[in-house]
Amino acid sequence: MRSILEEIWYGNIGLNTESRKITKETKELMKYVADHHDNLRQTLTEEQKETLEKFDDCYAELADINEREIFVYAFRLGARIAIEIMKFGNE
Repeated sequence: MRSILEEIWYGNIGLNTESRKITKETKELMKYVADHHDNLRQTLTEEQKETLEKFDDCYAELADINEREIFVYAFRLGARIAIEIMKFGNE
């Protein structure tokens, strides 16, 4: 049996796709965002649509960076907790 780290290495555990559950509330909010985005886009000029597209790209990149940073922080915190448990768990 492979270790968790080996499973991550071989791609059997997808950290960025399995880290959150899509709830009913999330699906509903995603639909609202998409609907409002589409409605806004229909009212824009071509130049404004290009600006909105650039905004969307930048926002997606920022969200990706934030998710990565949160993942790294949480992983490190979990490791520190595990180390502390192993170090002081038998006292």
